[in-house]
Amino acid sequence: MKSNHFISAFVLVSALALIGCAATPDQAAEDKSAGQQDVKKYDYPTRDRVEYVFNCIAQHGGKLSYITQYACGCKIDKIAEKLTFEEYEAAKTFSLLKSTPGDAGGVFRDPKQSKDLRKKLKEAEAYAEKMCFVK
Repeated sequence: MKSNHFISAFVLVSALALIGCAATPDQAAEDKSAGQQDVKKYDYPTRDRVEYVFNCIAQHGGKLSYITQYACGCKIDKIAEKLTFEEYEAAKTFSLLKSTPGDAGGVFRDPKQSKDLRKKLKEAEAYAEKMCFVK
């Protein structure tokens, strides 16, 4: 039974990797047009999207099903609408390391940038949870 979950996960990751690698040189040149630059600004690397989906599935019972995959994929898409990847990455880092004790943790929890980005991430996650109906 566990091997089926591994196979499903492998197929999902492989499909996402192939989709992300399917751009031709002509498409890459088109992506640099003015209209596409805004879209790219909120684009996240496939690896980070897949990591988010797997972590989300684990947080919601760990059952790898179409419903959890879809809902968790939806969540990262909605978060990407609210935060650039750079903001998301910084907010995630601040959130993970803010509990570091002492002065070392103060670097991650005390600066205004940290507080602002963690708040923005929390709001984006709440929005995504509401929009994607994750159970």
